[in-house]
Amino acid sequence: MDAVHRPKLRTAFKKGRVVAPLHTAGPVAITPDGSRLVTCVGEDALLTDIKAGVEICRFSGDTESITSLCITPSSSHLLIFTSSLSLRIYEIPSSFTPQTKPIKPVRVIARAHDAPVHVCKSDPTSTYLASGSADGVVKVWDIHRGYVTHLFKGHGGVVSALAFNYPFDPSSVVREQKMQLITASVDTRIRIFDLSAAAARASGGSKPEAVLEGHVSVPRGLDVSPDGKWLVSGGRDSVVLIWDISSKASSVQKSNKGKGRAAEFSPVLHKTIPVLERVEAVGLLHPDEDLAGAPSGPGKLRFYTGGERGLVRIWDARDGNVLFTLGQEQGDTTEDQEEQRQIVDAIYVPSTSTIVSVHADQNILFHSLSTQTLSRQFIGFNDEIIDATFLSPYLPVQASAPSSQLSDTHVALATNSSLIRVYSTSSLDARLISGHSEIVLCLDHDAQGRVLASGSKDRSARIWAPVRPQASGGETDAQTVPEWRCVAVCEGHAESVGAIAMSRQAFSGDSPSASGSGGDNLRFMFTGSQDRTIKMWDLSSVPLAADDEGAHAVKCKSLTTHKAHDKDINSLDVAPNDRLLVSGSQDRTAKVWEIEYVATGTGVRGELRLVGTCKGHKRGVWCVRFGKAERVLATGSGDKTVKLWSLDDFTCVKTFEGHTNSVLRVDFINAGMQMVSSASDGLVKLWNVRDETCAATMDNHEDKVWALAISSDESTIVSGAADSVVTFWKDCTEEQQVEKETQRAELVLKEQDFANYLALHDYRNAILLAISMAQPGRLHSLFSSLPSSANADADTDTDASMRTPSISITGHPAVDEVLRTLPGADLARLLRYVRDWNANARTSVVAQRVLHAIVKLRPAEDLARAFDEEAALNVVVAGGTEGAVAPSEGRGATALKEIVDALIPYTERHLTRMEKLLQDSYVVEHLLSEMDDGMFGELGDDDEDADAFAMDVDRSVAVSV
Repeated sequence: MDAVHRPKLRTAFKKGRVVAPLHTAGPVAITPDGSRLVTCVGEDALLTDIKAGVEICRFSGDTESITSLCITPSSSHLLIFTSSLSLRIYEIPSSFTPQTKPIKPVRVIARAHDAPVHVCKSDPTSTYLASGSADGVVKVWDIHRGYVTHLFKGHGGVVSALAFNYPFDPSSVVREQKMQLITASVDTRIRIFDLSAAAARASGGSKPEAVLEGHVSVPRGLDVSPDGKWLVSGGRDSVVLIWDISSKASSVQKSNKGKGRAAEFSPVLHKTIPVLERVEAVGLLHPDEDLAGAPSGPGKLRFYTGGERGLVRIWDARDGNVLFTLGQEQGDTTEDQEEQRQIVDAIYVPSTSTIVSVHADQNILFHSLSTQTLSRQFIGFNDEIIDATFLSPYLPVQASAPSSQLSDTHVALATNSSLIRVYSTSSLDARLISGHSEIVLCLDHDAQGRVLASGSKDRSARIWAPVRPQASGGETDAQTVPEWRCVAVCEGHAESVGAIAMSRQAFSGDSPSASGSGGDNLRFMFTGSQDRTIKMWDLSSVPLAADDEGAHAVKCKSLTTHKAHDKDINSLDVAPNDRLLVSGSQDRTAKVWEIEYVATGTGVRGELRLVGTCKGHKRGVWCVRFGKAERVLATGSGDKTVKLWSLDDFTCVKTFEGHTNSVLRVDFINAGMQMVSSASDGLVKLWNVRDETCAATMDNHEDKVWALAISSDESTIVSGAADSVVTFWKDCTEEQQVEKETQRAELVLKEQDFANYLALHDYRNAILLAISMAQPGRLHSLFSSLPSSANADADTDTDASMRTPSISITGHPAVDEVLRTLPGADLARLLRYVRDWNANARTSVVAQRVLHAIVKLRPAEDLARAFDEEAALNVVVAGGTEGAVAPSEGRGATALKEIVDALIPYTERHLTRMEKLLQDSYVVEHLLSEMDDGMFGELGDDDEDADAFAMDVDRSVAVSV
């Protein structure tokens, strides 16, 4: 390849988006404006930006699981109950900017209840919080002050649902000051409590106004209409009851032994609606809600239900009919799958006309009421990620060259599940593809990413195609995740299908090696199995898009079957020209096969022929990949190495060592000049092929990195691991080069400024600049040159020569003034430099001089405060908030003690050395004096003044240290 056209080596990838666990278990809440979502991951609560799919912040937990939570209608506070029986109140940040530090609670009530709290609800004014515990106690809290305002006992078991009734009549001028709390419990009864102060005094504070009996099982949902007239309740007895709670009976005086009571409040059961499924969530829709195909108005009463079938149904309460159903009902599912798909909670968001359903398999679905479609889906937990591949479902079939806007818009994930996940690359929106009955083990895509292939433990492989969007005036957003349908099934293996590879050439109409089959059809596919065979499948009759849901999947025909290896086949890959196939196995070998594929008018014929075997690995081969530009082959093995093989003689030409555990995935980038590998050590490495060096290491995983996918433009690498984390790595080589060039230019300018300051004797700016550049060498040179520069100044000014030695400690008064007024953080850095200089005999003289000046010019309190300021500055630079500066207070004394402890031993050593030098100088002086008396005494006899020839030893001798 010509050096002029050779691509530049990539040297850096930065962490872009991360798809981490969003919801593992526990309750879910959403802000009233529908913009933010609160979910539970372990013991922490997460706040997520729904539109961008970005985690905003985490709320620190108390190491116990969260049992209940809710958000106030004003979106100001988050209230959490945990298994430790505590109530934790947090302020929700108003900004959508992601925060790295967890949010601390503003109030913690250590023992809010005597039993776990499973339901809580905030009132419409965001003033009160109602909580119901497992021991049948309901408490009403003042959120801002943190005390209990009401306490209601008498529930026959666990409190299962809560609702506030704060009626509002838009026709009245004055709002009726009436607030009721409606509770439901395991004893199947619904109780209505009046929260007004007068009613509390009259009833003793704990007796309900009314007790409603109608359910025969646990009521799981309660809701009240805005006007306070209708109450809807749904339970696990598969019915929904509509109550009229505004009716008032006439006052009746009963005289029975002097006892009498006025019955003023008498709710009436208005309608019973059989739902025919266990109801886990129920709620009333806003009267003005615009439902597609259903009229709206003040007189309409409509509600939604969610239950064991995993569907959200919209009902007309007056007729008792289902208006429409949100979600897809799955057929031919196992009992375990049905249990996983059932709805555990449903939340109505009137501001966005959305119903959010939370399912038992940790998936969160957003259903649009206006379009009656699934608008967004969040997958809470992915478990172990086994494989990944990019997809381009919206790429036009006629496109001869990939479009950057439509290529690699989605990524498919195979996890420890029979469901395939398809994510948008720009958000958390995802879809689940169901069809396999066992865990999906491998994924691949066709030449341009329009079609997805999967292999599973159910011994089959399937081809998936996106559903064609309905014809409409507007354009489809490329980031919208389409629905996928199975268009072909490949069955025939006797064991799990663990490896799959599709044709790398474009469709047959575009392929130069096509044999005239014509049309935009797929060519072939290979599958490798635990039965140690490779099968070749004919895909010429498989469509590229699914038209409708009722279409039957094509049964693919096996063209050839080969017993390929002695152990399980782990990986397959097809050469870019579709002429070679390579297989990697646990038998520690990789075999290269020649593909013969002929399509004629009468049919398709395919065959494999073994052309070579690559032997040399000491453990099983986990991954095999062909080079994109040269005739080479890369293999990753359990022996922790990546080997590069020549396809001419099948010999190993290079070995890459650096991983500390099994290499699980490998692929080529940059025209074959570089490789990317992932391993069981949780690392992703970038290798330069020519010099066999590691150019970059990417670390964001805590477990085996099974999945590795590279976008078509090679600017993005996706890695997925067994820790359920998917990381998007973005190429930042050019950004890093620009940043380095900018830093180099700034450094050159600073060095020039430093030289100018020295020439102008502007020591203050010179010292500050050297400290800011973190160049202790230049700073040492400056301090060591001070005595000579001071003497030079003394030569030009006689008065100065008389003054300078007496008042200057460092050698120049200006430098003394700089040290006296040096800012705290800079002073701390200078002391660290002094500590380092003091450890070397050649630089210790300057260190002792500067240390002497600092001790003379600055009080001890300044030195401790300097380290405090440095710690605070480091926290601010690291992105901390103002509250994070406080913990650093008091560390200055500790840091100063460490500096002093490091200075003392070296200073004592220097002092001992100087004392020894002084003693040696006395010996030298004695020898010189003796030599003077013996050698020069005879010569002095002839001179009149013998003292003129005596050697003068009473002067200082400069000794280099």
